[in-house]
Formats: sequence, structure tokens, C-alpha cells
Amino acid sequence: MTPNTPRRILTFALAALLLVGVAVGIFVAAGGGKKSVTTVTGLSGSEKIPFFQDEQVIKRLRDLGLDVQVEPAGSREIATKFDLTKYDFAFPAGVPAAQEIKNRFRTLPPYQPFYTPMVIATFKPIVRILIENGIAHRQNGVYTLDVAKYLDLVRNDVHWTQLKGSNLYPVDRSVIINSTDVRTSNSAAMYLGLASFVANGDNTVTSRAQANTILPLMTQLFLRQGFVPATSEEPFNDYLTIGIGKSPMVMIYEAQFVAQEALHDGSITKDMTLMYPAPTVLSKHTFVPLTQKGDKLGKALTTDPKLLDLETQYGFRTASPGAFARFVKSHRVHVPDSIVNAVDPPSYETLEYMIKRIDLAYRQQDAHR
Repeated sequence: MTPNTPRRILTFALAALLLVGVAVGIFVAAGGGKKSVTTVTGLSGSEKIPFFQDEQVIKRLRDLGLDVQVEPAGSREIATKFDLTKYDFAFPAGVPAAQEIKNRFRTLPPYQPFYTPMVIATFKPIVRILIENGIAHRQNGVYTLDVAKYLDLVRNDVHWTQLKGSNLYPVDRSVIINSTDVRTSNSAAMYLGLASFVANGDNTVTSRAQANTILPLMTQLFLRQGFVPATSEEPFNDYLTIGIGKSPMVMIYEAQFVAQEALHDGSITKDMTLMYPAPTVLSKHTFVPLTQKGDKLGKALTTDPKLLDLETQYGFRTASPGAFARFVKSHRVHVPDSIVNAVDPPSYETLEYMIKRIDLAYRQQDAHR
């Protein structure tokens, strides 16, 4: 070995390393160094579309190798009006629709990444009237509505001016909770579910015979409202912008109010408040994987810590213990940590039966105008 041999070996080694570095650089520049991203397509209730369009959500999903392409659709429509074999997942807002999807298509086990209770967006003068008349109560700083007593008001077509303390809201209109259209919207179907439970003697409606007994009252819950919007955004937006004059009580998802109040942009005024129906019903947003790609997304939405944190920012209660409580506390939003009085909605078939009967009543009403 000559004295220059070690130097030559070092030179060759450096040259080899340089070639490898150049090759890697070319590979990365050509896109070969990027993490592969899988496109996942699906249908989701409209209330979750802003979540999937959030730039932080998109980035986190891409970091996990997922490019999610989602189309909005009503939860009931997802279950009945689409060929789901063309998609990787379905994401309705409630268990009944998810169960129907499972019945009609070959699916993988579902996930429930988050849920939200049905609540009433209202105003403090309205709450004071209801408390004075024994229809609402306050406990631990949370307002609750006695649904049985509320249904008695509807049954007897009681007007606000007939209640004690109505000087706080001297309007000669029926005491009624505004909602979305039960024929198209999951939030209205959940409202029907909790009201039917109470009207049926605090039992979930399980048969057509039980449904027929309470349907006259259930029909009035919706027909007496007049015009009803198709999606959950519209009545909440009216509540925020028009106020008590149009919508003294609105059935919404808790998540809508929580996410809005957490912004502290002035849209939730000091007179606005939530009232929790007693009992209420939980809208369990159920993710139904139709393919392995869909299953990967469902698992990420349920287990990834960053996605779980982002879900709470949209007001949802997640499977992550304490995440929701931490979020509302840090954003000074006062809601109960847990929901203790929630009931199960009827099955998809029973809900559909009641909804179709209410639809018939709408059409008969229209025919007589």
C-alpha cells in the first residue's frame, strides 16, 4: 500500500457519498420522497362539512396519508338514496341511519368519533318565563326543559301571552320549539325521537301501534312551526342574527352553540343561552367504513390525538376523556361536563314510519290551502 492509498480510498468514499446524495435529491425533487397519500371518498351530513374543509384537518389527514374527498348529504338520504358501493365511507349524524346503511350494504364495523346532545338555543327572558311556570328549571347553573310539561303546552296550544310573566315576551304566538324539517334533517328526527319517547310514557317507540297513538301530537310539533328549513345551519343562523323575534326557542346540536361561543366574536350575546331538554337524545355521529381505506379514516378520526383536539374545536364531545371539558373551560363556555339524562331514539324503521306520516299531514295541509 502506497502512502497515497488512504487518501484515494477517502476520495472514492466521498465521491460515492456525493453520488448517493445527488440521487436522493433527484428522488425527492421528483416527488419520490413524499409520503404516499390515499384518496378516500365519502358522504357526510352537512353539519360536518366545515370540519373536513378546515385547513388544519386537511393537513393532519394528509400527514396521516389521507386525502379525504367528502360530499354533503342528508343523513336519511345517505341511508336510502345513494349507491354507496361508489364510496369508501358514509358518515351520517345518527345511529338509526347508520344502522340502515349496515343493513343495506356490506360494511366494516362502525366508529363513533364524536357525539353531541340535542339542546334548545334560547334567551334568558324566555327561560325566566318557563321557570316561573314550572316548565323549566335551573340546577348547577344549567337550564333544563321539562319535555313532558312542554308537550302539554303544545297539546293545549298554549300561547306565550297565557303564561305567567309573559310581559317579558308579550307575543301572542304558540309556545313551540323551532326545528329543521323532519322530512330531511337528522336534528329534527332526533327531536322527534326524544319527544316521542316522552309522549309514549317515557319509553322508546317500538311499534306502529305506539306511534299511531302519539302521532297527532308529534305532527303538531312540526306543522305548527310553519316554514321549516332543510338543514341545521339555517335556524341557528336565524337565532344568531334575527334573534328572539323570530325564534325564541330553537332545537339545535349543542356543538353548534359551543363552537360559536368559543369564538368570542360577539355573535353569542349575554341574553343568549342553552336549555337542555329533560330528557334529551344524543346525536351520535357514526362513521361507517365501506372499504379498507374508509376504515383507516374512521380509525384516525377516533384515535388520533390531533384530530380529536380539532373535533372538540367544532364543539363535539369525543372519545378522548376530558378533552371536551378542557376545551370549554379554556374558552369560557359554560355547559355540563356530561349528559346524564339521555334516551335512545327509535329504530330507523320506526322513525321512518312516523316521518312519512308527518309528511302525509304536510301534504294534506298544503292541499287545503
